[in-house]
Amino acid sequence: MMLRIRSRDGLERITIDNPNITVSELKTIIQTQLSIPIHNQTLSTNQNLLLSKTHNDLTLFTDMSNPNTPISNLNLTHGSIIFLSYDGERKVVGPATAFTPAGSFGRKMTMDDLIAKQMRVSRQESPHCQSVSFDRDCANAFQLYVNETLAFAVKRGGFMYGTVSDEGEVEVDFIYEPPQQGFEENLVIFRDPEEEKAVEAIALGLGMRKVGFIFTQTVSQDKKDYTLSNREVIQAAEFHAESGLKEWVTAVVKLEVNEEMDGAADVHFEAFQMSDVCVKLFKEGWFETEIKEDDDPKLSKMKKDVVVGVKDTKEVDNDFFLVVVKILDHQGPLSSTFPIENRITQVTMKALKNHLDRTKSLPFVKRISDFHLLLVLARVFDVAADVPALTECVQTQSAIPEGYQILIESMAGAA
Repeated sequence: MMLRIRSRDGLERITIDNPNITVSELKTIIQTQLSIPIHNQTLSTNQNLLLSKTHNDLTLFTDMSNPNTPISNLNLTHGSIIFLSYDGERKVVGPATAFTPAGSFGRKMTMDDLIAKQMRVSRQESPHCQSVSFDRDCANAFQLYVNETLAFAVKRGGFMYGTVSDEGEVEVDFIYEPPQQGFEENLVIFRDPEEEKAVEAIALGLGMRKVGFIFTQTVSQDKKDYTLSNREVIQAAEFHAESGLKEWVTAVVKLEVNEEMDGAADVHFEAFQMSDVCVKLFKEGWFETEIKEDDDPKLSKMKKDVVVGVKDTKEVDNDFFLVVVKILDHQGPLSSTFPIENRITQVTMKALKNHLDRTKSLPFVKRISDFHLLLVLARVFDVAADVPALTECVQTQSAIPEGYQILIESMAGAA
């Protein structure tokens, strides 16, 4: 049986012969196979263990604190992930690379060699973003579609909009889903400049901005031995680099199937930041963006050697580029009940009529306090004049001018 161990060093694997061993015996195996002393280990099935900063934080994770607990009681099966925090330092064994002599005892060093010597890839301990909080309704609207309509069979993505506090806390209040084509392991985003211009105008009027990228992993990907694939790292780094926002968040939604519980599945949200060095490497064109069929998806290929630990290599474990971000939730100022753009079912004015009929009992400003509805209105109204006027009313929850209300109701009535 194979178990995956995630620590600050990335994702590693251990092999156990008996699935009924205790936590104590598991720690002994980790000591033997990963060279981490038993007394330095704290284990948990909760990924938040890796966010712990003090010894007191570690004591909050008690699910694996009893050395006599059989691991079978923890629903751990072949391929399950256990999170490990440990004190001290160790040498992580990386992929073997051929030794190439350089300097006075071998070939002359070129300028590329010197640059590579300075390009070190190491783990970033702390994110610039202290936490990301999702509006419950917008997160639910996103996961419900990929779960119930797409059945996590193909990938889906969107841009997250909200606010960033001075302390680096990100709040996500709506998700814009651009035109796209999802496949099992690849997600192609078709950028629509006109639509994105309207999205940005709505966000600006609501006092919000683009704060991150969210995407799903498919059921087939759940069986793979990686957190993010090489394709996902490149796409996430591209959007992070484009944003210029140091608190930019990358969120992943996945369906985790528990074979022990009659195949029951839970939807999980995970949040990361792409590390500073990852974004720098992308901006400077180090990533090999042409991915071949036989490439290992858990490794990102570089065009030139980089230094990982003490080795020069062109292959970097994707986990080196990920910085875990704490996830929270909140109830934001917008609703998420209006049909969402660019999905299988096209959004028409009939949807506007149905929405307004359904929300008759609410004040008119409340009835249009939905990003996806505002995006439909932005197709008709002037983005430079009308959209700011409407969004200001939504942000302040003040009365919509009568002229706009009549126009919106007549648009709905014509459906």
